[in-house]
Amino acid sequence: MELTRRNFGKLAVATGATAAVGTGVDTVMGRSASAEATWRATGTAVPALSGFDNQMKAFMQARGISAGQVAVTYKGRLVLARGYSTSTALTVQPTSLFRVASLTKSFTAAAIVKLVQDGKLSLSTPVGNIIDITPATGLTRDSRWSTITLWKLLQHLGGWDRDVSGDPLAKDAVISRTLGVPMELQHADVIKYMAGRKLDFDPGTKVAYSNFGYLLAGRVIEKVSGLSYATYVQQKLLTPLKIKRMAQGYTIAKHAGETSYESQYTASTVLDNSGKIVAAPYGSFSMRLHDANGGWIASAPDLVRWAKMFDAPSSVLNSTSLSRFWSKPSTGVNPDGWYYGLGWQVRPVTGGTGRNTWHTGSLPGTFSIVVRTYNGMSWAAVFNRRDDASGKSYGDIDQALWTAANSVKTWPTNDFFPTYFA
Repeated sequence: MELTRRNFGKLAVATGATAAVGTGVDTVMGRSASAEATWRATGTAVPALSGFDNQMKAFMQARGISAGQVAVTYKGRLVLARGYSTSTALTVQPTSLFRVASLTKSFTAAAIVKLVQDGKLSLSTPVGNIIDITPATGLTRDSRWSTITLWKLLQHLGGWDRDVSGDPLAKDAVISRTLGVPMELQHADVIKYMAGRKLDFDPGTKVAYSNFGYLLAGRVIEKVSGLSYATYVQQKLLTPLKIKRMAQGYTIAKHAGETSYESQYTASTVLDNSGKIVAAPYGSFSMRLHDANGGWIASAPDLVRWAKMFDAPSSVLNSTSLSRFWSKPSTGVNPDGWYYGLGWQVRPVTGGTGRNTWHTGSLPGTFSIVVRTYNGMSWAAVFNRRDDASGKSYGDIDQALWTAANSVKTWPTNDFFPTYFA
């Protein structure tokens, strides 16, 4: 979720990097020794893929991460699905559920594309022609809203730059005071607040990562389909793929099989106007507001099952629809060639005949990544924290998993998809 202009460039990953995460274990809040002693892995060990186990163990222990998970596919087969824990209080199975934060965006983009495929939408339609964008009394909507199409929403070209004016999904208290509405906010409150503010740039002229754009896309899905956002995604996208565990996460409560979340930080609650200080993963942000830009919970096997859908046309998305995800934006292609497509970051490789695609996710208590490679490998990893006293980067997991993949001598022939997706 926290993808700023500064680290937007840092996430130009999935290049086949070979640098490994250091295997030395630092002391993090005094937990490194106990992390080694209590290390547990679940799921079937695959000796040929032990590099993934080693990298995950080193990464988690160096940061004091108590829960993690990885899943790997090769040529469409699920060849590894593992859960890991450094705490006796947690047992992490390959099917345990984690908040996946901004990996949600690929599901939201796919839902929009599915509606386009079914003839119910056009990506060229301005969002203001579909849903109500009315500012608070006495304020006027910026005329440039009329040029914000669904293409621009999904490619982060909508006109909002949180490095300039802030992320409205982190302004719960400000919106509450401005509109005179109570917290926990509704989507309509955020839209009304933003409708009365001037855009940061002309839509379509630059890329600026926007959670708000995907919040709007979620409301488009509801308006056009007549279903709730979650119901539409589950019925039209997940059920055909036999993905049954995924759900919208709760701010406080926990689904059966969902892990707990950790952070070194606290913050004021956004669930009411009390000002109560809470643990950052439990009330410093509203999972309800983040539904379409960061609200799903899933397992790593769920995420690679999802990623597999983009490998070939199917009954869910046809070839025309799949090509839309990789379309280059009107601007914002980086000097080394990568860009943001529809819910995926995209890097053409091998002379333009293939591509690596990926996304990361980050919320208090969550870090996630999913990678699809041009040569038939994919993987996903999820963790139950994104910050700790070590100061080490969590984005380093990208290089770590590339290192593990590049170290495989012979890929195994097993397939765990039937085990986890009956």
